[in-house]
Parts: sequence; C-alpha cells; structure tokens
Amino acid sequence: MLHFDCDYMEGAHPEVMRRLLATNLEQTPGYGCDPYTAHARELIRQACDAPQAEVHFLVGGTQTNATVIDGLLRRHEGVLAAESGHINVHEAGAIEAAGHKVLTLPSHDGKVHACDVERYLEEFYGDETWPHMVAPGMLYVSHPTEFGTLYSLEEMEALHEVCQQHAIPLYLDGARLSYALASESNTLTLHDVARLCDVFYIGGTKTGALFGEAVVVTRSELLPHFFTLIKQHGALLAKGRLLGLQFETLFTDDLYLRIARQAVTTALKLKEALLAKGYRLFIDSPTNQQFFVLPNSDIDRLSSHATFELWGPRGETESVVRFVTSWATQESHIDALIGHL
Repeated sequence: MLHFDCDYMEGAHPEVMRRLLATNLEQTPGYGCDPYTAHARELIRQACDAPQAEVHFLVGGTQTNATVIDGLLRRHEGVLAAESGHINVHEAGAIEAAGHKVLTLPSHDGKVHACDVERYLEEFYGDETWPHMVAPGMLYVSHPTEFGTLYSLEEMEALHEVCQQHAIPLYLDGARLSYALASESNTLTLHDVARLCDVFYIGGTKTGALFGEAVVVTRSELLPHFFTLIKQHGALLAKGRLLGLQFETLFTDDLYLRIARQAVTTALKLKEALLAKGYRLFIDSPTNQQFFVLPNSDIDRLSSHATFELWGPRGETESVVRFVTSWATQESHIDALIGHL
C-alpha cells in the first residue's frame, strides 16, 4: 500500500536519527539549556539573517500556534486569519480555548489579501460600538497555505505594511515552510520572512524531525516572558536537547531544504501525471500538496492501492482529494501510483 495522506507519516530523517542515537547517553541540562540547542539557535539566526532574533523550540504545531497567539494578544483581542486558516478549521478550537476569537477574512485560495485586512480594520474602528466587540489584535497567515499556495514577496510586503500601519503583529505559521522555500515558484526567502514577520515558526515535524517547531521572534518586546508562557501551555520539553539536536542537524549542510526539494519534485511529477490523465485541478499548488477532482469510481479504485485524503465531504459523482508527498517520498512511489491511475 502506498501512502500520500500527509507529510508526517514517517519517523525522522536518518541523519537526525543517527545524531539522536550517537548522543543518547550524554548528560546535558534540560529545557533547551544545552549546547546543541544553543548551536541550533545560532544556525537558525544565521539562516534567517536575523542575529538578534529569539529562537524557541516547541513540540508541535497546534501548541506553537496556541502559545504564540496567546502571548501576542491581550485578553480582549482576537486573531485575524483566512476562513480556511488552520487555526480556524483544524485546531479543534485551541485558540478559542485560550480565550481568543479567530476573526475570519475571505480566503483567496488559502491566502488573505492586504485589502481585506485593511477593510476589516477600518470598518471595525469605524463602528462606534467597537469597544463592545473583540478587537483585531494580530494577523495570522501560513506559508504555504492549507491549499499549498504561496504568498509572493509583494503580497507579504503588502500585509506587512498594513500590519505596521495599524500596529498589529504579523505571525506566519511555517509548519510546511520548507516546502514553500523549496518550490521554484517561491519568491519569498527565509530572510524575507524574518524581515517582514514579527514572529514565525519553522516546521520540523513535517520536514524530517520526529517532532518539533522552531519559533523565531524578531521583535522580542512582543513576547516578554515567552519561556514561561511556553511552559504554561504545556509546550516546554524537559529533554529540550532532543529538539535542539534535531534542528541543529536539519540546519547543517542545507539538509532542511535539500530534503524538502525531494518532496516538491515528486509532488510535481505526480501532478503532471494526473493532468496527463485528464483529471481536473482543484487548486494549482506548486508545493508538496496536490489537490485534484476525481470521479468517485476512480477514488474507490485507487483506494485499494494507495491512501490519500478526501478534501471535504464526498460528492455525489466526484470529489476533491489531496495527495501529499514528504521528504521521504521516492520517485518509485510516484511511479507506482501513476501505474494505478
């Protein structure tokens, strides 16, 4: 059986596992106060060209989003996000559970437009009753989006400008950031992300790590006492070395991007094959997530050979499906799937 459900079905990249095993019996301080984590922080600062940035390591994506957003917002504020945004759809109300509302904006293939952010903020404060409402305290975006689409440099600069004008932080969810950076269609570098975003995270869970995300804070005054807040949210790993060592490995010799390119290359090969077979694109994604509309009969037939995800409810005659490749996907896996199309 072939598997294209998501990009975290495998364990970890062999080099990560080798480093974990090689250092397994070493004794180091906990909570990320070890030399491996310190080096990982420095490597990430260098990769981001952000020498003054704070870098924190958390266990998973939902914990990261919930912790960062809770830290950035005051008690009466909510977070602006696309209606399709992960925090609004697939995080089980984690943001609301911390006392903050997700304030939705129109989704344009997963992205938010600067003009919609501007309109929301102007209309909110143009309403004389706004003190009775949840105030928009920050903007959340993801790159790539939940549909595998990418923000251009110009789009991100426009969002940054709106957030600066209205004095709200811009936060980027980078769960799949590696697959955006590895795409030939991408125009937003890691340096740009660090320059334009107040806080963002570099996903490890979906790119070669057993678990873990690296939060990069470029404006530390926005998240005072963040270490304590991480612990309060249950996102602080006592054996912090396990996180630091994994990111130290991923950010050595360009491993993080090299393995991401493998996922994008194999995804685009599958995309070409599906198009050649006459299947219709649902969203045109240049990353490791591919969305197609398939007849239900073909979905049922393919399901006996491979696993993939229905993207929403099953239709009467056809449905949207998502195929996801990972850093571990081989061309032979794609060739095998193509053989069953």
